[in-house]
Amino acid sequence: MTAAANPIGEAVVWINDPLNWTNPGGMLDRLGEHLTISALAVALGCLVAWPLGLWLGHTGRGGGLVVLVSNATLAIPTLALLTILPVVFASGFGRTPVVVALAVFAVPPLLANAYTGVRQADPEARDAARGMGLSGGQVLRRVELPLAVPYLAAGFRTAAVQVIATAALASFVNGGGLGEIIRTGFGLGIAGGGGQILAGGVLVAALALLAEVVLGGVERLVTPRPLRRGRQRTGQPRPADATGRA
Repeated sequence: MTAAANPIGEAVVWINDPLNWTNPGGMLDRLGEHLTISALAVALGCLVAWPLGLWLGHTGRGGGLVVLVSNATLAIPTLALLTILPVVFASGFGRTPVVVALAVFAVPPLLANAYTGVRQADPEARDAARGMGLSGGQVLRRVELPLAVPYLAAGFRTAAVQVIATAALASFVNGGGLGEIIRTGFGLGIAGGGGQILAGGVLVAALALLAEVVLGGVERLVTPRPLRRGRQRTGQPRPADATGRA
């Protein structure tokens, strides 16, 4: 019982040590790296997935492509992609291939929710807009896109939480982030670095949970109350998850 409790006590001591926060390469530095990597990856994923998902949803085509991309991406081991990309593009290990690799994993929920959000738009509102003479692009911008915002927010939340949790692996390819704390702990061995390993894991988990709570609140704010009530009352499908399922 004592041996099992030691890493927990060591983790508490390690986290409460001010030097572990403020020293170069400490928790504040690693937290900044982690947030930067995650933000860049999610932003890149949005730039790729949202325009494609909105266009596919507007045209009503490509539903199979959305499912294929989601399933194919989920089948790729994260660490494998993190190590393959630097070799394939001869860019060397570091932040750039890490951001690209994490963006790949951000695409499925972003793409699936963008597609689903447009397809779930009220057909009567869409037909009325077309009856008023709006072009296809205007219908997308003025009718379908506003109605898809809750779905876009849900996809963003899912992608951000996944990327934040997965970014801990970036340290194994010199990408930085909170995973460096865990990797350094492994270098010390379980006996000497067990507390540090546990502390790093707790920090990553806490950051992912914080992102889930904050972005979940944002998602509720951007979802109009009538839509929230209607979804709860009628049991309509929730925004699609990372696999593209609604």
